Amino acid sequence: MPILDRKISRNIFKENFSTLPDPRRINKGNLVYSLEEILFLTISAVIGGCNTGTAIAEYGNIKQDWFRKFYPYKKMPSHDAIGDLFSVLNPEMFAECFINWVQEITMKTDSEVVAIDGKTVRGAASKGNKFPLHIVSAFCTKNRLCLGQQAVAEKSNEITAIPKLLDLLTLDGCIVSTDAMPA
Repeated sequence: MPILDRKISRNIFKENFSTLPDPRRINKGNLVYSLEEILFLTISAVIGGCNTGTAIAEYGNIKQDWFRKFYPYKKMPSHDAIGDLFSVLNPEMFAECFINWVQEITMKTDSEVVAIDGKTVRGAASKGNKFPLHIVSAFCTKNRLCLGQQAVAEKSNEITAIPKLLDLLTLDGCIVSTDAMPA
């Protein structure tokens, strides 16, 4: 797999997330971290296996020298700064930017096979919710990247979510495989 250099990687990231409005800009000038810095840290940490704001912040502190190769980070964002941003960020717009970013990286690194698979998120069922969160994902096998995800509607199955996911992606020239559960 070809490796993208830092400058190209940062430009692709910035370009694809530039349309995402920063919901924190109530009083201009009071922001310690740019939207890009928090998003880059969070996405990198989640790819690295972190799944809480605290774990993401710790990951940033441990790897701050690496993160500063991409962004200036005067100091690394705290779990509160990360949580505050994601509590007000538009999830649909974030997902669209994320998918566009991943697709552009994939196009630059020659994707060939995309596997579609569904999983139920562990711990996703709340006491009042009988239906745990079930997500269908498109995974690029060559680049080992998740290209996009689509939640499966309650009382439905993967077969109804797969066309919605495929509509979000540009898969020209790719082989798409799936093991969708039966209807």
